[in-house]
This record gives sequence, C-alpha cells and structure tokens, in this order.
Amino acid sequence: MASQARGDPAAAAAVLAWYDRHRRDLPWRAGPGEAADPYKVWLSEIMLQQTTVAAVKPYYAAFLARWPTVGLLAETRMEEVMRAWAGLGYYSRARNLFACAKIVAGEFGGRFPATEAGLRALPGIGAYTAAAIAAIAFGRRAAAIDGNVMRVIARLFAIETPLPAAKTAIKARAEALVPGARPGDFAQAMMDLGATLCLPKQPACGRCPVREFCLGHARGVAASLPRKAPRRERPRRRGAAFFVRRADGAVLVRTRPDKGLLGGMVELPGTGWETAFDETLALANAPLKARFRKLEGSIDQAFTHFALSLTIYVAEVRGDRRAPSGYRWTPARALGNEAFPGVMRKVIEAVRRSGIIVGGD
Repeated sequence: MASQARGDPAAAAAVLAWYDRHRRDLPWRAGPGEAADPYKVWLSEIMLQQTTVAAVKPYYAAFLARWPTVGLLAETRMEEVMRAWAGLGYYSRARNLFACAKIVAGEFGGRFPATEAGLRALPGIGAYTAAAIAAIAFGRRAAAIDGNVMRVIARLFAIETPLPAAKTAIKARAEALVPGARPGDFAQAMMDLGATLCLPKQPACGRCPVREFCLGHARGVAASLPRKAPRRERPRRRGAAFFVRRADGAVLVRTRPDKGLLGGMVELPGTGWETAFDETLALANAPLKARFRKLEGSIDQAFTHFALSLTIYVAEVRGDRRAPSGYRWTPARALGNEAFPGVMRKVIEAVRRSGIIVGGD
C-alpha cells in the first residue's frame, strides 16, 4: 500500500534522485552545482506562462542574444519588445515584461527581489512565477505550482475534488512536500516529472520515482486525476479584417491601444469583434473606399474567453493613396518584422494563399 506522502521526505528525496539522473537540458536552466541567473529564470518563466517549452526556446534564445541583461532590456523601446514577442501569444506578458525590466533596472539596480512577496509586487509576476523564481534563482523554500505540478500533486495525494476547487488542497500538499535542501532543484524536478512521466492521459507510472508513495496509483485512479469541473463553452465572436495593398506593395496597418486585448500589437484594419456581427454592414466599416473582394471561408482563433471567426476582404489601391488617420503603410517586405499577433498572421497567410503577392515575393 502506498505510504502517506504528505510531507514525506522520502518522496521528495526520490524526486530529487530521479531528477539528478533524468533532468531536462533546457537553455535557461543552470547546470548541476551552478548558480541560476535570476534574469534568465525570470525571462523563461514569463515566456513559459501558458506556452510550451518547444514554442519558447527560439524566442528565449533571440531575447537573450539581443538583451543579455535586464538593464539592456529596460533600455530598449516597447515597440521592439512587442516585435520580438510577436507570435508567442498572450501579449500582456510582453508589456509586463518590459514594465518589470524598467522597475528592476531602475529601482533595484538590476537585482531582482529574492522573496516571493517582493517578486509578486512586480508587473506580470503572479503566485506561481514568484515561487518558481524564488526557489530556482534564490534557493527559497517555495512551492511552484504550474499545471504539471498540480497534476502530480493531485495524483500523489489522490485529491479527487474537481478543479478549480481543489487548488487550495493541492497548494497545501505541495508546500508541505518541498524539502529544505535544494528547493530550486525540487521545483524543476516536479515540473519535469509532470512534463515527461506524469502525463495527462497516459501517466508512465511504471517509471515514476514516487509510484510507491502515490495514493492515486495505489487506488487505480491516477490517470483520471486531477478531476475537472465541466468547461463552459467559449462564446463565438465574429468580425471582418481588411487587407489593403497599395500599388507599390505597401500594406495598411495600425497599432492597437496599449491597454486591452492584444494591447500594443500591430493589426490590419478591421471591424469590431461581436457575437451579433452583421456581415452585410462589414464594408461600411472599411478603413477607406476601395473595390474590396471577399475571400472564401474565414479564419478562426481561440482566445482565453472567446472564439473568433474573421471574414477577410482584400483591395488594392493606387500607389499615392494616403493612409487614413490612425493608420500607416508598411512595405510588404517588412510585414514579417511587424508585431502582429497570431490572428493577424493567419489573415496574412490566408491572403498569401489566395494568390495575392505579399512579403516582397
């Protein structure tokens, strides 16, 4: 029978022993016995929020090559950060990243606070990120609970209360399990365990270092944990996007306001995104008068709280056409350097597939 794992030092020791043999080699992770760089830990943890390791790796490498210190990042411009972040999604992270860099470089002399409380006072750093930085970069005894760790804890202690109600119990169990020694390695070990063995649908219990301590495994319910309350269906919004190309190849764009959804990002002109969108009125909201043609189909994008479908209208205008107020022309060859969010990149790709040449081809 599985032992009672709560606070069990043997379970924590087993996780660390497994980590010493099977740790993932990640570009932001310090080697065995090396001190972690708080800047690298912070940068990676912000990027990894709701984003996979595979997606983050190239962005992390590019950021670090361009801004190797928090001071250099703080000295750049918001537009440059947004441009470098384009395509990674959840763009409020980029705005908070820049704001946090400014504070750390300016108010703290380039040094990150070493405590969870101090870190949580900074823009973009919530409970998980503060705990991860405190543990990994500063050796604090903190429980960094991301989705992977939440799953490991729910199974280890057979917590059957559905999420999100189970979070309180999971937090208490996770905090009790953190060892006094090597808390940073333990935090990363738990993340690795959830990412490589304690998988959502097919946990590799036969290779798990804490199988003998796992109540979920002992009761035969590990694969079904954590339980989740039924998800509410996302409402669907609709709208139109206008791809306007000038005869000289320039494309009409604008920058969204700094605050709000996709704040500070660049977009093609478009209508509002509404649940009761009336497509018959779409062209009345076009940014300028032109002969638009509608592309077949639509593009879809899922946001946190709603799903979006966009109809695309395309027009070409004379080379001397001036941009309407609030808009600007950007050369087609420079489209790839604009800070477009994923949904706008989908629109541009749909236009490419339609046969209209963009991007300097």
